[in-house]
Order: sequence, then structure tokens, then C-alpha cells
Amino acid sequence: MKKLPSLLLFMALLSSLWATDNSCIACHNGIEHIRDHKSKMMQEIFNVAQKAGATGNDCVVCHGGNPRSEDKNSSHSGTLEYFKTHKGPKDFYPSPTSQWINNNTCGMCHVEQVKAQWNSLMNTEAGKIHGALWSFGKSDGYNHWESNYESNNTHKRLGTERYQKYMKQLSTLEPQAFPKHSTALPEAPTADEVERDPLLSVYTYLRQECLRCHTGGKGRSRRGDYRGMGCASCHIPYSNEGFYEGNDTKISHDKAGHLLSHQIQSSRKVKVSIHGKEYSGIPVETCTTCHNRGKRIGVSYQGLMETEYQSTFDSEGNGQPKLHTKRYLHLTEDIHYSKGMLCQDCHTSNDMHGDGFMTGANLGAVEIECQDCHGTTKKYPWELPLGYSDEFALKPKEGKGRGTTQTLAEYLKKGAISEDSGDGFLLSARGNPMTKAVRHGNKVIMHLASGKDIELTPLKALKEQEKLSKKALIAMDKITAHNDKLECYTCHATWAPQCYGCHVKIDYSKGKQNPDYLKASKYHDAHGMTGEKSLKEFLVDGKVTETRSYLRWENPALSVNGEGRVSPTIPGCQVTITVIGKEGKALLQNHIVKIPNVEGAGAEGQNAITMSQVNPHTISKKSRTCESCHTSKKALGMGINGGKYFADQSKTAVVDLMTANREVIPKKTDEQIPAIPNLKHDYSVMIDENGTQVQTVDNHWRLANPLSSEQRAKLDREGACYSCHKNIPDGDLAISAMNHIANMTGLVIDKETHNGILSKTVKISAWMQLLLPLFVISLLLFWLIRRKR
Repeated sequence: MKKLPSLLLFMALLSSLWATDNSCIACHNGIEHIRDHKSKMMQEIFNVAQKAGATGNDCVVCHGGNPRSEDKNSSHSGTLEYFKTHKGPKDFYPSPTSQWINNNTCGMCHVEQVKAQWNSLMNTEAGKIHGALWSFGKSDGYNHWESNYESNNTHKRLGTERYQKYMKQLSTLEPQAFPKHSTALPEAPTADEVERDPLLSVYTYLRQECLRCHTGGKGRSRRGDYRGMGCASCHIPYSNEGFYEGNDTKISHDKAGHLLSHQIQSSRKVKVSIHGKEYSGIPVETCTTCHNRGKRIGVSYQGLMETEYQSTFDSEGNGQPKLHTKRYLHLTEDIHYSKGMLCQDCHTSNDMHGDGFMTGANLGAVEIECQDCHGTTKKYPWELPLGYSDEFALKPKEGKGRGTTQTLAEYLKKGAISEDSGDGFLLSARGNPMTKAVRHGNKVIMHLASGKDIELTPLKALKEQEKLSKKALIAMDKITAHNDKLECYTCHATWAPQCYGCHVKIDYSKGKQNPDYLKASKYHDAHGMTGEKSLKEFLVDGKVTETRSYLRWENPALSVNGEGRVSPTIPGCQVTITVIGKEGKALLQNHIVKIPNVEGAGAEGQNAITMSQVNPHTISKKSRTCESCHTSKKALGMGINGGKYFADQSKTAVVDLMTANREVIPKKTDEQIPAIPNLKHDYSVMIDENGTQVQTVDNHWRLANPLSSEQRAKLDREGACYSCHKNIPDGDLAISAMNHIANMTGLVIDKETHNGILSKTVKISAWMQLLLPLFVISLLLFWLIRRKR
């Protein structure tokens, strides 16, 4: 028999120890290995276990406990003496990834990410909190001082020197969105406190609804909402149904709320095996556990758009089940999703884990841009300067090309790095290496987390190879303003979820109560477990109900985002508030807060319902049409059909028998549609026909605004048909003659012919306007010369 290599021999020994010396397995027989025993991660874990005197028992390295007892209670208590004096578990941890104790577990190796997690936007939710506070008139202007937890920027910022320099400049430019300190959100008010100040109900709204999805807690136990805490929020698989489907007989298989399998999911080198199926990377569905609300980018990426209807029916006639408490239509999915790209294939470690410093909103947290991989038709990604498309200014970034890099920070090497570094890793717009994107000559190889490798041809190469359509060349190459002033997804997002009018009712009558999810997640014991298993302990006054006015998805409006670029724009927090007091009467009814002296409004105030810029994550090769922007009132920000569909919503509508003079005949009647007093325009209107802003457009960034009058003038081409056809067919002699000839010859003016006529007309007109002045100047010079002679 041939001798096994020393490593394999060592592994065989460990396997036998796992089977014979791991007392945890005496009960949890059949449980899945958290990682492949041959992996580097498991070698590190076995090494720690050996130092702790628990050779062969890797469980205790993360979970702690007493491995020398066969009694359940004593096994699930205390920890080995080694861990009391060394970094490691300080108690038994049923959920070792919980952020409340993961500095003792995951943090043993992943120090940077565990420290950075506290200031990550996924944990602080500062942007979401600020949006709600603005809607209720409780924010401190644009300053993002409140978050889920009190925190300071004391952690060293992760990233390259260029990245850190860039972020220092950006945080100086936008200090309101990069706070140095945050205070914890106030407690939920009592019903008595709300009687005195109904707008305090914002804290009930946030704590019961908006703040379920942060990494400090497990959220609510509903279909599609099951997940772990801390690192497990992303790195442990949970199915939508929430059932355990592994082989451990001690874990319930028929009670929802458990992990799908006791395995870590992370990178392309980490294989997860369930029911004979093997995958790597973090499934998109893990991300949609949280990213199905607000801007809804997770579900949109999959082509899912919520609907009020139950269709279609299953084989037993049941309507569509709710997922994330919603029902969905299946629209066009993002092209990146169609190609098998996971969220982590674009988003960097800093995007997801944070860089250690606080930011108030998504644009501050996300460092990537489309051009980082695709470039432009004039420059390859590595030829673009740092900051391109991430300018936070009104003109495109200029400067020397950013190049590529072969150098990676040590903390990045703890993840899966491809052995193929080619001509270097591409750099993000802010200067960090994108570890999955490698340059090979004039192409980019994407080494995806799923294990796939995709070859990407940048736009400049596509143009050189004449593989771009005429329309694409016109839009991206000839019209330079599109590249200089628009986000790529302004045209290439095929649709965006638009939930107009967020009607929020917060009812404090009859002792109504619901759980405070934020307080539950903050309450944790020595094991790192939160109080969410017994949510009844965290009931607070009030019950929140949400609904909306209407839903749309096609051709979103346009406005300028915080980066200074034109972006698709959808309803953000368009909160219309109804607060029911203790006695069952409305303290506020269909109320829209007005904030004085902001966004062009005077003392009367600006409506605090908000439109928000978004990258919808619904990208397609085929862009939206020119007409959908250039001949659209909605695109200009003036609302769907110019905001003319709706009657005056500030007046109550009663529908019953009426006289011709609109006098209601019956005495017993009811309001069909109660008034929204401050809503003088439809929810889709950002600016009225006079160019006056009528609702908030973003409340995070300096440059975020509706399109300016100059931008609207350049964009608006409505009426272009009229400008010609007012003189056709008999506007003057020449046009009448041409029209007569066309009729005599039977010429059909179809789309192609019409476009040809327009092209010729513009060319002839341009030449005439160029040559005529030259002809006149030539005659004048000729006359002057003759006169001089």
C-alpha cells in the first residue's frame, strides 16, 4: 500500500477523531461539516481546538461549551479554560455568528470585517432612518446623526491608500452623510406621548416595520424572511420556507425558523452540498431576504415586481402564496442575473461588510460603477480616472487612467482570490481592487463566486470590432452628454418598481401593540442570542399598517442623484400619515408633513414625501427608447401624463346619487376617498408646469435635485412632430409640390422613408446654413476688393 501524503494522513487522523472524540457528535450525529475538512479554514479551526485541549472537536472553537460532558445542560454551558485566557468563545454560543459575540468567534480570524460590521449601513440603517424621520418632520435637516446603535468612527478605514484619500475628500465634501458619531434611535413612544405629539409615532413605525432587516437581529419569522444574525445573515443558508433539511436528528425538520443546512456559504472555493446539489457563492435569494423593501433592488434583480393580485393559481386552485409578505409579477430580470452573476460578483467586500466608517446612504457605501468593468466607447476601464461616474460633482472626472493592480490587502486574501491575476485586477471608481475582475489584454475575465468564468468585452473594444449597433453608437459615442452626465442604468434599466403613495396608519386605540424589532435585537444574553424568540416580551404601543395608492414599473422619471448624474427616480418614503389615538379618533389624518425653508420652498414648507434616485438592478442590453425620455412629461419630473390623470386629491370624493349640480342626494352616505389636504399634485409630480418643486427629491446629498430648467430644456423634445407637420402637406409652395409628387407616384411614407427624409432635411439645412454665410462673405469680399481697385 502506498503511503499517504502527510497532509492526507493528518486529515484521516482528524476524521477518525471527529468520529470518536467529538462528544458534540454523540447527540448531533449526522450534522453537516461547517466547512470541508481539507480547507485552510478548517485547518485553522482544528489547530485552535488542539491548543484548547479539544483535539478533534472543532465545534467548540465557534460554539464553546463543555465538550467533555454527555449531559445536554452541562455541555451547553461554560467553556474550556483555554478560551478564558485566549481569544475565543467565552460561553456556549448557539448562534456563534451573532454580532453581539462574533468578535470571539468569526473575529478570531476575520478581525477587519467583524470590527467594520458595526458601522456598516446594513447594521446602522442610517439612511432608512433618516428617510422616515424626514417624512415625519423629525430629522435634523440632511444630517444623518441617528442610527440603530450609538457608534463612533474609531475603526481604521479599510481599503487602499487611494481609496482612503478619496473617501476622506468625499466625507469632507458631504459631511451631513458621513457622520463621525451616531446616536441610538429613541425608544418607541407610549400611547400617551403620542397624544401630545402624534409625529412621535415615527419611532413606532421604524421599530415595528422598517428596522426588521439589519444584521443585528433575525427579523420576523415569515416566508422569505428567515435568516441568521451577524455574519450568518449572509453566510449561512436559509430557505424561504425556513426549514432545516440536513441530517442532524436533534434539529427540528418540521418547525420553521432554522437554517437550511449547517454549512458556510461564501466564495467560489467554498462548496455547499445539499440533497446532492453543490453550489458556491451566496445565492441571490439570501440577499433578497432583506432587499425586498424600499428600493427593492434584490427582487428587481430577479425580475420580481410586487402586485396586489393573487394570480396565478396552483394545481389545487390556490392563489399565489406571499413571499416577504408580498405577491409578485415576473418581469424581465437583470442581464447579469441571467448570466449567473451573484450580488457579490459586482459588489466588493467594502460594499457589503463596510469599510469601518459610517455613511448615511447607499451612494456613500457603494464604491462600484458600471464603467469600472465596461468602460466607455472611448476609454477602457483602466484608462478612466479614479472617480469617473462617482464624481459628486456636475462635470465628469478627468485625469490620468487608474490602471490595474497586482497588490491586494491582506484582509482581502482571506476570501477567495483567483490564481489568475492576468494583467492585474481592475480597480473600483474609488481605487480598491475588484478581486473577481481581471484584465487580459483588452478584455476582462470575471471569476464569479458561482465558479463560472465569464469573458467581458469592454465597450471600447466592441466599438473597435464594430459590434455595436448604430443606435448604441449614437447614444454612447456620438452624444457625449450621455456618458458625461448620465448613469449607464438611466437608459439600460428596463423598468423600476414604483410604489406611489406610502399610506401609513399607526393605531394606538384599544391597547393595540406590536413587537419592537430593534429593541428585541438589542436585547441579548451571554450566549449572543437575542430576545426575538419571545417577541411578546418586546411589545410596544401601536400597530402599523401600510398600503399605497398605486404601483407602476415602466419608464421611471429622471432626476439628478448625489453623484451629480441623471438617474432613474422612483418613490422613496412618500409617507402619508394617519395616527389613531387611544380613543379611536384620528390625531392626524392623511397628513403630509411640510418642512419649511428647504429645497426651494419658503416658510410654507416643502412636502416631505420623497422621490429617490435608484439603480434599479434591471439592466438589459436593449435600452429604453429615446422617446421615453425626450417626449415624456414623466421623465422631466412633471408626473405621469403631466400629472393630469388624477382629480384634486386635496378634496374628499363622495360617490353616491347626485344631482346634475353634483349635490349628494342621500343623507346616509360615506366618504369614498377621503382628502389628502397637502397633496395638491399627484404623487408622481416632482415639479409643476411652472418649474416649481412640489415634493422632496432625495434628502441625503447636496446635488440630488429634480432636473434643472436648463436640463429640462435640453431633454424636452415634445412637439417636435408638430414643428414640421404644421406646414405639411400645404405649408408653402415647395412642400405642397413635394407632397403632390409623392401622392402622384404612390410613395408610401413609412417609418424608414420618414426617417430618411428627416436625415436629408437636417443635412441639407445644415449645409445651407453653413454655405450661405460663406457665400455672402465671399460676395462682400469680392465687392470690397473690386471697390479698392
